[in-house]
Amino acid sequence: MGKLDGKVAVVTGAARGQGRSHAVTLARAGADIIALDICADIESVQYPLASPADLAETQHLVEKEDRRCVTYQADVREPAQVREAVDGGVAELGRLDIVVANAGITALGPALSGSAFLDTVNVNFQGVVNVVTAAYPHLRAGASIIATGSVAAMFRGATDIRQQGPGGAGYSLSKREIARFVHDLALALAPESIRVNAVHPGNVNTDMLHNAAMYKVFRPELDDVTPEDFEPASAAMFPLPISWLEPRDISEAVLFFASDEARYVTGQQLRVDGGCALTHTPALPNP
Repeated sequence: MGKLDGKVAVVTGAARGQGRSHAVTLARAGADIIALDICADIESVQYPLASPADLAETQHLVEKEDRRCVTYQADVREPAQVREAVDGGVAELGRLDIVVANAGITALGPALSGSAFLDTVNVNFQGVVNVVTAAYPHLRAGASIIATGSVAAMFRGATDIRQQGPGGAGYSLSKREIARFVHDLALALAPESIRVNAVHPGNVNTDMLHNAAMYKVFRPELDDVTPEDFEPASAAMFPLPISWLEPRDISEAVLFFASDEARYVTGQQLRVDGGCALTHTPALPNP
């Protein structure tokens, strides 16, 4: 018996990285999966995004867990595309119990235009709103909504517009708004017994972290930053002796929030960050 037997989850940004890990982890626990991803590049993003082949591989990995998986190429910035995908997935799989609003981008660099800000906010925050809005008519008591935030929402100075450009500012804004959205939505949906929580990762070992634009953020003094140059700079963020987190570390938190083990847990902002926000946040909220 799995923790999620008989349940169906929708996961955005499911073609690779954290999204793929979440989809496979939930499937291993018994859930069928509706997997969404844009499977196309966005002009302001300076690293390749996932491909249709990546999304097909996620489907293959879910089906290896003996669970059903339906996939859709959908841009979370477009409400109609998201609604069509969610409705289609529910029609095929029969229900919807779990929403993992995970799709996200970084568009870093001081030379980028304001489109980097707008693309980032529209994917990272408005994309969360769009998938929750599309999913809500299908949700019933006991459902769980989980959004991917970031430790960038947890403290000031997580991004610097002078160094990281408008996309960095958009990233911080979008992740702060996810935290607020989750808090207020949890209150709004509590009478319906629908839970809403956020997971806020630190640096995670995915393509979003391992690319030239991100490396340059961490080592701006170098012209050509190698992975070997980047690793100690990333490790310096963590009190724990690590260089980054693995996607599975975030997926375990997603699984907890999705399961009945968290049936009375709602409105939480859970940092899975190797301790990197500790020196920036108080032990207790201000009275």
